[in-house]
Amino acid sequence: MTVSTEGMKVNWGSRTLRACVELLSSMRFSISLLTVICIASVIGTVLKQQEPLGNYVNQFGPFWAQVFSLASLNTVYSAWWFLLILAFLVVSTSLCIARNTPKILADFSQLKEDVREQSLKAFGHRAQAALAESPEAAARRIGQTLVQSGWKVKLQQRNAGWMVAAKKGAVNKLGYIAAHSAIVLICIGGLLDGDMIVRAQMLLNGKSTYTGGGLIADVPAAHRLSERNPTFRANLLVSEGTQSSTAILNQPGGVLLQELPFAVELKKFSVEYYSTGMPKLFASDIIIHDKASGEKTPARVEVNHPANYKGVEIYQSSFDDGGSSVTLKAIPMSAASKAFEIQGTIGGISALTNGQGPGAEQLTLEYTALRLINVENFAGSNGGVSGSGADVRKVDLHQAIETRLGAANKTVTQKQLRNVGPSISYKLRDAAGQAREFQNYMLPVKMDDSADNPAMFLMGVRENPVDAFQYLRIPADPESSTATFVRLRAALADPAQRELAVKRYARLAVGSDRPELARQLSESASRALALFAGAEAVPVAGASAAKVKPVAGLQAISDFMEANVPEAERSRAGEVLVRILNGVLFELTTMTREQAGLKPLPQDEKTQAFMSQMVLSLSDAPHYPAPMAFELKDFKQVQASVFQVARAPGKKIVYLGCAFLILGVFGMLYIRERRLWVWLAPQKHTPEGSNDDSTGSGHAMHSVSESAGKSQATMALSTNRKTMDGDKEFEMLKTKLLQAPL
Repeated sequence: MTVSTEGMKVNWGSRTLRACVELLSSMRFSISLLTVICIASVIGTVLKQQEPLGNYVNQFGPFWAQVFSLASLNTVYSAWWFLLILAFLVVSTSLCIARNTPKILADFSQLKEDVREQSLKAFGHRAQAALAESPEAAARRIGQTLVQSGWKVKLQQRNAGWMVAAKKGAVNKLGYIAAHSAIVLICIGGLLDGDMIVRAQMLLNGKSTYTGGGLIADVPAAHRLSERNPTFRANLLVSEGTQSSTAILNQPGGVLLQELPFAVELKKFSVEYYSTGMPKLFASDIIIHDKASGEKTPARVEVNHPANYKGVEIYQSSFDDGGSSVTLKAIPMSAASKAFEIQGTIGGISALTNGQGPGAEQLTLEYTALRLINVENFAGSNGGVSGSGADVRKVDLHQAIETRLGAANKTVTQKQLRNVGPSISYKLRDAAGQAREFQNYMLPVKMDDSADNPAMFLMGVRENPVDAFQYLRIPADPESSTATFVRLRAALADPAQRELAVKRYARLAVGSDRPELARQLSESASRALALFAGAEAVPVAGASAAKVKPVAGLQAISDFMEANVPEAERSRAGEVLVRILNGVLFELTTMTREQAGLKPLPQDEKTQAFMSQMVLSLSDAPHYPAPMAFELKDFKQVQASVFQVARAPGKKIVYLGCAFLILGVFGMLYIRERRLWVWLAPQKHTPEGSNDDSTGSGHAMHSVSESAGKSQATMALSTNRKTMDGDKEFEMLKTKLLQAPL
């Protein structure tokens, strides 16, 4: 029997209704629906689901973000059109099964023993042989042999002989029923475990999504789902030492709160890391508090090892900060800012005021994340060796091939991973609501293996979440702090401190016996230091004196040289001016350290490297887009677990569907249905002397008689797939069944 791809034909209803039933129950319609579901699933896999709208705007732009939202491509698996397609697929596949199952079951027990003996000659696998047995004896022998080989056999006696009909591999047709039933079961399970029931409650019970903020306890009942909700999949965040019984269902445009019949208390959270900084294992030791009985049940939840309580699965989804307390120290980046310490909690906010008086700037400090482990790649170019690029005079083909062959971990770029310690992430939001994101490391980071180069405090900033962080590098002083940088920033902003440093530099460089040279050097040093500090405006070349550029750092000195020094003399004058600037800054550093009661820096290569980096840091500091940077001084970590709690009645249905699918595919692909017929008729004998040819106009008459005890066998084999195994099986059956030749 061949399974039909056409739909069910009904004799009732209008012509349009009959056409709709035929289309809906056709296999081509089911395949079309499956194709659409596959395409939608690819979109749902490639495009991150249920992300905030701002993430799509940043990544794809406002136009495509709006398209994704209108077409529900950001929530494919809960979109109304996806659920509707699943429902149509269930109906269509069910009608296909209902149409073909009676035919399959009827054909399952039929051996088609009524086939005509002349029809056997049209089969591709056929054979004839003369047997030294009577038709009845041969039929019983052949039937018994087939039964012993697992064939289902039926013998039919006819007036002209015996027909042996046999069948094997009938389970192949049951594979069709099993595979299509699997599609129905999996889709039903998916619909039960999807958002269909939640949306039905929102439509029928007046539930709506919540878009506000505040405490969970203050959310009205209109945004809460009952403990008796038959199906849900929500997230539950629990901090160490606390418990929670309300999970959150993310919905388009807001959230719903799902009440649980129990509360989850997190006793301890454990996490282990790989050398790359990726989590290796995270697990939670919890206590489940039953609301009805008050019973306490301890459990351990790990990835791929959930806990089950009253039909609700508790999965370890992720982990987060549970409200760690941090102490931050402000590093002033502007003249109006002052150094201070502030304490906060991750997830909380603090109000700040930059400056004094009515024009003071109002800021909001948002503590976003605390990370204890930060593994970064410090490999330079060419596998960690710093250089200027490839040597074009040398082409090592052997090495080039070796880097691309062999184990999968062979890469052209080698990694040098290092844990650089804790970091703090925060946002500074101005009065207009505009915010920048910052990430600062607690410990100074050694950027290379040189013993002379100082370690750096890295202060990262970015305007948008999709951008990479840009870092201000502040060299760590001998006390492994940023105090020298802070003191130098303050001294540069103080004209008296700058003047004192210039005098010290001139006295050490020239001495007291050459007052005119000392005066000229002091003027040059004072001008260079004022430009570097941003205290002196730089006129724009070719413009009026009133038109100035408010710049500082090395850029200000460069602009001054372009405006005041002829191009031919700029290189030499620039070297002299930078040398003077470095000397004055060193004296300013020495002076500020003496004022702080610290030893002056020794004049060696290590100090020279430190001062070179300090000059660059002081030059970049005016471009820092915030009046202050915050350095992590101390913290007390509190971990939190993110659980996924799910009541999934459709899970068992999906498992049953998967089992049916495996059986169905195995039955259809690996089991061949074969039908065998052997027609046994008494052998007829032609006497000697007879002639089969006719000559002239006369006809020769043949005297034909039956040979007693002998038979003529005609065998044919039919299979649903033509394979080499079928050819071999037929040859084996021909030898085995027709083994008694005349």
